[in-house]
Amino acid sequence: MGTIHIPVSVLNLAPIREGQDSKQAIEAMVDLAQAVEDMGYQRYWIAEHHNTSTLVSSATSILIQHTLEHTNHIRVGSGGIMLPNHAPLVVAEQFGTMATMFPNRVDLGLGRAPGTDMMTASALRRSKNDSVYTFPEDVQSLLTYFGPLEQQSYVKAYPGVGINIPIYILGSSTDSAYLAASLGLPYVFASHFAPRFMEEAISIYRERFQPSEFLEKPYMMVCLNVIAAETDEEAKWLSTTKEQFFLNVVRGTQNPLRPPVENIDELWSPMEKEMASSMSSVTLLGSKETIRQQLTNFQDRYHVDEIMAVSYIFDEEKQKRSYEIFKEIVDGK
Repeated sequence: MGTIHIPVSVLNLAPIREGQDSKQAIEAMVDLAQAVEDMGYQRYWIAEHHNTSTLVSSATSILIQHTLEHTNHIRVGSGGIMLPNHAPLVVAEQFGTMATMFPNRVDLGLGRAPGTDMMTASALRRSKNDSVYTFPEDVQSLLTYFGPLEQQSYVKAYPGVGINIPIYILGSSTDSAYLAASLGLPYVFASHFAPRFMEEAISIYRERFQPSEFLEKPYMMVCLNVIAAETDEEAKWLSTTKEQFFLNVVRGTQNPLRPPVENIDELWSPMEKEMASSMSSVTLLGSKETIRQQLTNFQDRYHVDEIMAVSYIFDEEKQKRSYEIFKEIVDGK
């Protein structure tokens, strides 16, 4: 079996584990960043969520800066900044400032969803009209703000001009595939919670990709769930934390990240199981050999350029071990 050499990265929603407070959750986020940096991961992205008592990732740019300050060389970025919630100029100034402080280490992933419920979205909004629909123009504004001085209009982002922070388009449907392709930007698909349109979005992006000053050819990243352990049985047991996480989403409840359970079927109805399982169907799960085979099958089919792994594992040491196993797989060890 051939080795699967592919860059791998990490997405963190910065969850609060049962028994932790917000400060401990932020410390765990930094601790994981330091661990995966040592393992040789490419980048570490932090999500944006609002009005969610179980996640501390609301002020994403502050968490990114905090992570940059406590790491040495790993790229740190947003997975993503939800643009309907922010004026592009403010985003440009924040990321321009971070990229000035930490050159060549900042990534800007952009999403078009609000990352919250509609009432909270309305409280966050910068305008009463629906800024979800201005996403393409907002992305274009950011590309301009980071571009050369001669391309700027009267309003400029200082610091930001000429910094060329890499911009990634995030998506969980086919809409964003068209946008990323037309702008010639890298595209990141959210298979870790919305796998339904993954195949279609990948092919749309590749077929319609227009070369740009940023990219000559498509760069396709996929975010997926990874739970690696010493044995398949242990991985399956650890994955009950992830299943409880998705059950939260299905039920609209806000429970912290829970320890694994012996029998997950005691917790959910068949319908809840089906809904939660469909959201997390793109998961690499098992021992090193099992995941190696799953990843080979995935790559034989999709040939993606980079994989971003998210791992909902309760025990922090086992979470690090999962990332370590996954990195060993892609390194052919």
